[in-house]
Amino acid sequence: MDRSVKIVLDTCALIWWSLDPERLSQSAKKVCNQMEREKNGIVPSIAIWEIAIKIKNKKLDLGVNLNEYVASLKQSSVVRIVPIDEDVWLESVKLEWSHRDPVDRVVVALATSNQASIITADKEIRDFYSDVIW
Repeated sequence: MDRSVKIVLDTCALIWWSLDPERLSQSAKKVCNQMEREKNGIVPSIAIWEIAIKIKNKKLDLGVNLNEYVASLKQSSVVRIVPIDEDVWLESVKLEWSHRDPVDRVVVALATSNQASIITADKEIRDFYSDVIW
């Protein structure tokens, strides 16, 4: 992979990379190891929102305090949490994709605008976006 390539982690990939790397595929582990060396990971801020919603609805237990988890991500030199601005929101709407999940649409729009690869196990994203690692 070219050093200039950025990596966008979807919500599950973020959780698995940071807390349970054995859940990543072999290809995703390899790219995450490279991402750790190159410090080129991107996390959309909406992934933090999705994690918080899943915790609130008792569909996810991180095993760690959410605020501490987010603080550790923010201190990381490997990934940066990026705010989703109006350009990415508008790009997510322009995607010629019937998928309605706003988080997935933002992940793809963010990757598109950054010319980045996506690490995801999500089949709908993998079927739509050409540069996916899993």
